[in-house]
Amino acid sequence: MSWKILVNDGMEEEGVQALQAFGFEVDCNSISQDLLKTALPSFDGIIVRSATKLRKELIDSCPNLKFIARGGVGMDNIDVDYARSKNIQVINTPAASSRSVAELAMAHILSCTRGLFISSRDLKDSDSFVKLKKQMSSFQEVKAKKLFLIGFGRIGKELSKMALGAEMEVIVHDPYIKIAEIELDIMGTMFNVNLPLVDLDEGLQQADYISIHTPFSGNPILTKREFGLMKKNVILINTSRGENIDESALIQALESGIVQAAGLDVFQNEPNISPIILKQRNIGVTPHIGASTKEAQARIAIELADKIKDCYNKNQVTQ
Repeated sequence: MSWKILVNDGMEEEGVQALQAFGFEVDCNSISQDLLKTALPSFDGIIVRSATKLRKELIDSCPNLKFIARGGVGMDNIDVDYARSKNIQVINTPAASSRSVAELAMAHILSCTRGLFISSRDLKDSDSFVKLKKQMSSFQEVKAKKLFLIGFGRIGKELSKMALGAEMEVIVHDPYIKIAEIELDIMGTMFNVNLPLVDLDEGLQQADYISIHTPFSGNPILTKREFGLMKKNVILINTSRGENIDESALIQALESGIVQAAGLDVFQNEPNISPIILKQRNIGVTPHIGASTKEAQARIAIELADKIKDCYNKNQVTQ
């Protein structure tokens, strides 16, 4: 007997078809959070994104649940350790969206560097054309600028390759690694490159650009203290978790000129973004779309389907 699976936050058709081809019964009718406690016990597994929350109380109401699958990297919406303590497999897809998130981070770097979000917002007529043309001449290039990566997992590595291709200098902080190594393909020849590893304070003091690529660990990475270490006119990018930045401290840093511009894809209380953040002229915003490309979503769906099949096979062996 195969598993009955609830796809509650949507899934690309490639993944649904793969699950069905493996013999699973797939239900794509989304169930609201308040009704899940009643409905979920009739399923063997659930696939979610970030909207659905799988907390202890809901997990306890589903004694037959075999797996929880999260399409994407972060699992803040799942009580992971508790689920695993109940012998429920918790699955995510850390590799599938890395390229897409890194491309968005690079897009924010370029947009902040050239003031693209400012001109796109302010260009209305011939008068603003003339005014903006003069204003835009004060912006800069990324070449030879120093990019500080906080976190050097898959996304950080992908972004470092793009930045090196743009002739930026890249330095890295990640307390969980001893070597910041990437592999570059240059005209079909592979080269291994080791990037400088620095401590957090050192990197903040040196950086022209800062990009965050680490999970939220319970406390912001950048607070008033860390902003105080940065040199003037730094550009800040966050495509990780909104909680990694103290937004009040960021506003103060913008007002004081420490931060020249920020590109944010994530926010502290999304989707309820602070109006103060949205009103800032020097902040470019996107609505948490790091993994929202056709290619990434297809990879996520296929990777999830394969992992769920493996989970099923292991479950059958242990029966």
